[in-house]
Amino acid sequence: MMDAEGSFSNSPISEKFRTSDYLSNGKDYGLYGIVGTAIVAILIPVLLSAMLLGKKKGKQRGIPVEVGGEPGYAMRNGRMDELIEVPWKGATTMAALFEQSCKKHLQQQFLGTRRIISKETVTATDGRKFEKLHLGDYEWQTYGQVFDRACNFASGLMKLGHNEDTRAAIFSETRAEWMIAFQGCFRQSITVVTIYSSLGEDALIHSLNETQVSTLICDSKQLKKLAAISSRLATLKNVIFFEDEGSDIDSSLSGNMSKWTVSSFSAVEKLGKRSPAPPSLPSKNGIAVIMYTSGSTGLPKGVMITHGNIVATTAAVMTVIPKLGSNDVYLAYLPLAHVFELAAESVILSAGCAIGYGSALTLTDTSNKIKKGTKGDAAALKPTLMTAVPAILDRIREAVLKKVDEKGGFAKNLFNIVYKRRLAAIEGSWFGAWGLEKMLWDVLLFKEVRAILGGHIRFMLCGGAPLSGDSQRFINICMGAPVGQGYGLTETCAGASFTEWDDMTVGRVGPPLPCGYIKLVPWEEGGYLTSDKPMPRGEIVVGGFSITAGYFNNPEKTDEVYKVDEKGIRWFYTGDIGQFHPDGCLEVIDRKKDIVKLQHGEYISLGKVEAALMQSSYVDNIMVYADLFHSYCVALLVPSRQALERWAQEAGINYTNFSELCDKTETINEVQQSISKVGKAAKLDKFEIPARIKLVPDAWTPESGLVTAALKIKREQIKTKFKDELKKLYE
Repeated sequence: MMDAEGSFSNSPISEKFRTSDYLSNGKDYGLYGIVGTAIVAILIPVLLSAMLLGKKKGKQRGIPVEVGGEPGYAMRNGRMDELIEVPWKGATTMAALFEQSCKKHLQQQFLGTRRIISKETVTATDGRKFEKLHLGDYEWQTYGQVFDRACNFASGLMKLGHNEDTRAAIFSETRAEWMIAFQGCFRQSITVVTIYSSLGEDALIHSLNETQVSTLICDSKQLKKLAAISSRLATLKNVIFFEDEGSDIDSSLSGNMSKWTVSSFSAVEKLGKRSPAPPSLPSKNGIAVIMYTSGSTGLPKGVMITHGNIVATTAAVMTVIPKLGSNDVYLAYLPLAHVFELAAESVILSAGCAIGYGSALTLTDTSNKIKKGTKGDAAALKPTLMTAVPAILDRIREAVLKKVDEKGGFAKNLFNIVYKRRLAAIEGSWFGAWGLEKMLWDVLLFKEVRAILGGHIRFMLCGGAPLSGDSQRFINICMGAPVGQGYGLTETCAGASFTEWDDMTVGRVGPPLPCGYIKLVPWEEGGYLTSDKPMPRGEIVVGGFSITAGYFNNPEKTDEVYKVDEKGIRWFYTGDIGQFHPDGCLEVIDRKKDIVKLQHGEYISLGKVEAALMQSSYVDNIMVYADLFHSYCVALLVPSRQALERWAQEAGINYTNFSELCDKTETINEVQQSISKVGKAAKLDKFEIPARIKLVPDAWTPESGLVTAALKIKREQIKTKFKDELKKLYE
């Protein structure tokens, strides 16, 4: 949900993003061109498209294939006859891949970080305080320098008494030192436990104790949290903290951490540089990472990811991104503890690209922590590649459209006409989509919109959750970039399917990545069969080189969802329901555990309904609830504060605080009408549209335990917290 400043509260991915973060105040973004020029610009593309209109030729992207294991309908990538396992010969582990890439790109820029020039605290009109940063330009380390630092850090770990039989954990936000520590551990075959920086206290203790971590690498700001739980950490011996510029270490913490050896990251590097240790490199089947997911139920599970898994996904994704090479610049700001970002950065380093580190709070010129007059990360870096989760792309779209609505008149009409022309071109004519028409509108209308993300984005990777078709089209048109939408899980090391750059369809997640197969297995109970027409449907099962080794210390759960067939191929049963389009592309249409049977026998897919209702401008988050004793569903809905307060102002609604506004009957009726309209437009049945709703004023955040770090709702936790409210909705 968005707070009074229009910002997301406490999210590790879209943490305190403001809707206005994507727009520089006072700019018109090309909407006020000269009237005559605009009219000519409209006519020329229309005439050109009419003369050159031609249908895009169909392309077979996935090929049916016979595989072992449980019977089903299987598909492989249409461009490869055999599965890809490595990006090049000899790169069978992350340690080998990293070393070879560093030596190949020795003098090229690799990791970039912005120095904090100054900090100041400002007070908002409601009394809340915000920290503002003045950041400098990116300062770079080459591939050769990073390799040396990783080797020094690895040797320093050995000097501290760490060895390959013990594990190290990284508990930090994304930054250059995260990657250096990560690669350093692999130089000594050390398994890395990754933990979200936002993980709660109990989950953190569980993760560290279960994996018997002996060395913890963290941000300096995490030391206070560690000190508070020191008595409950059984195996920890060493704590290594990243020095944060301008942050002092609280001397009062030393007592609670006296049983540990506490060292700064730079001190460990210096220790290793003075006493270099020979590397002890891992095998491809060795466990590289135990990645703790912020799962939707109970304590997090540790997924065991091998070196071979990461390398296979890396090799596969490298074939998907067009013209990937050392001229590309990647903006890194999503959590490296999430498999999506980890896989993305592995691809980038393999290709010899530059990685500039930023944060969700400093991404754009008007981001929440950027001091006025200071460039945001995107403007300073000018990236060509970046990843995003749907929540961020949805907010970019909403912010630009809001700005267009505010301008009104000719500016709004011009934008709408151009947008429709470009939309028609993308969906009907290859020339119109990416030819002269695109260049005209890029110059006249979209140039300033693209400046939000630096102006040079040529390809975006999107994952973590389904991306709406509207938001995908918006990025295609206004940002001028294809969106590669991926589907995968931690258990598949992110590698399952990925849309190809020239696929202009929406709502699909592409063909299988060339490192594995995707098979649909019939689910008769839910009515999804591979014999269904016009497309085969069933549970999505992923097999191949990216399938991970299972759950740490949990053989029962591992045996439940992982299977090895008679040919030795490892498969993971996702619990998601999919269908294959005729061209071999996958569409995720449902999830087994989200399907509920109503009183009169109708089945309702909670996830499908939630995804549809999220298109309402009033909805920031939603959980649909249904049980078999009723013939209708209900919903808990976190409203968009900005949208709701704007409506209240226009409607003349008086209220003293946001909670009061959410409880008003007229507010509930307004939101109810909106989601009903959206639901009907999405062709939901009457029983699928919530008959009653409860507006929840407070955000659902990872810190609250109600959503995962990837911002997916934790259904059971929400049901428990709001059990009384759900009961009242059925009274």
